Amino acid sequence: MLLNIFDGYWHTLEEVIVALAPLLLVFILFQLLVIRKPIPNLPNVLAGTVLSIVGLSLFLQGVKAGFLPFGEFTGLTLSDASYNWILIPIGFVLGVASIVAEPAVLVLGYEVEKASSGSIKGKPLIYSVSLGVGLFVALAMARVLYGIPLWAILVPGYVIAFILARFTSKTFISIAFDSGGVATGPMTVTFILALAVGTATGLEGRDPLIEGFGLVALVALAPIIAVLLFGILYNVYEKKQEDPSEKGEPQVETTDEF
Repeated sequence: MLLNIFDGYWHTLEEVIVALAPLLLVFILFQLLVIRKPIPNLPNVLAGTVLSIVGLSLFLQGVKAGFLPFGEFTGLTLSDASYNWILIPIGFVLGVASIVAEPAVLVLGYEVEKASSGSIKGKPLIYSVSLGVGLFVALAMARVLYGIPLWAILVPGYVIAFILARFTSKTFISIAFDSGGVATGPMTVTFILALAVGTATGLEGRDPLIEGFGLVALVALAPIIAVLLFGILYNVYEKKQEDPSEKGEPQVETTDEF
């Protein structure tokens, strides 16, 4: 059983090395031609590079051996059931869970909190992204089950996003569109996409190449709307904190008389 898990691992390791090779090459050339200074903690840099290659290859191997088959099996099995509507709440739960476990989203929350000197907390940001993705994954499952056109969700979604952008700060607009990119990471895409393809495969008369795909576009849109809403609520909270009348503090009346 253990050997079956590692079937094709060397091919996965080769793919990771080929993918990271250009990045390492640019790093070396930049170091030799531009910086031209000794690298601090060179042993740690080399050890971290090796660990990144091995860790990423093991992660992708685990995704291929576990997440993809489980997602396809779940979607294929439940799509034939009379209660296949249960895929909608299941999609919500899996969407939330996959974002909470997404490494890129965790890094985003950490960097936002660090760059804002703690004024914008990372955990509420991560929770808002995860809830947004969960809702849109549930909507994507409903789309696959009931044959809703993809444009009928994407077009109104982006219209809502641009309207919300008018009512929030530039900081949250930048964070929102970046969060749309980081949310479509390996955890979310592999598992949720496999679930959608499996569901479309199990439904009679549905083409999995048409119905099963388009989910990544919805996952990318969900954090944008969620973070923009979070930004609006954050701005309202900041204004209440700055306004003494909202906190029940007595206001000093000014007068011209001495």
